[in-house]
Amino acid sequence: MADKKAPAAGWPVATGEYVVGNPESCVAVITLGSHGLDQAAIDAGAAISGPCHTENLGIEKVVVNYISNPNIRFMIVAGSEVQGHITGQCIVALYENGIGDDGGIIGAKGAIPFMENVGKEPVGRLQSQIVELINLIDTEDTGKISAAVKSCISKDPGAFDAEPMIIELDGGGAAASEDEGGLVIEGIPTVAEPDIESIKALNEALDYKVGLMTRDIGLASGVQTETITGLMYGSVFAIALVAIPIALKFLMG
Repeated sequence: MADKKAPAAGWPVATGEYVVGNPESCVAVITLGSHGLDQAAIDAGAAISGPCHTENLGIEKVVVNYISNPNIRFMIVAGSEVQGHITGQCIVALYENGIGDDGGIIGAKGAIPFMENVGKEPVGRLQSQIVELINLIDTEDTGKISAAVKSCISKDPGAFDAEPMIIELDGGGAAASEDEGGLVIEGIPTVAEPDIESIKALNEALDYKVGLMTRDIGLASGVQTETITGLMYGSVFAIALVAIPIALKFLMG
């Protein structure tokens, strides 16, 4: 039987729309933009299965949950591709190419494929820990996904030879330390203080523009009303000017 390790306490450590199975399983499944596929993957023996919609924070959560469980050695990417984000292709690119100095996923085609909270070390850990990525993008056949899960389990090489790596996505600073038996790397803060003054200025500008638009609409409406009224009076006068001579001629014989 393959050697196993305990995942990080409270695993999965990052929240998300996933279904959790046996944490000692060697397979994790990403179902991209599809729903209704995850339970089949879990029933087939996957450790975790869930959708991933975005090519930045969504992929960061995948990385965080996978490297915090050394037992995960295979990654299956299935389900319908997420249009615009092209998340599946970005995940494949991350695994094959890693990220650049700016945090961008090398070779990714998504809209904003940047890892702001997960640096090169965690990405490198994912690349080393995952021995194979099975590309089933645009496959929603639960039979094929289940078969892929079982195939990976049959090749289980055992847990990765390192402690769980824990990434605090909402943390601050860039220091690394040992905590709870795993390597903790705190990421860049993902929550920024709002710029109240800028927001107020924006609101004032919007109010001013809305006022101008309202005034213009009112003026246009008034002009249109006056024009219609003028046309009505003109028509009445024209009819009167034509009708009066005719009536007088008729009365005078």
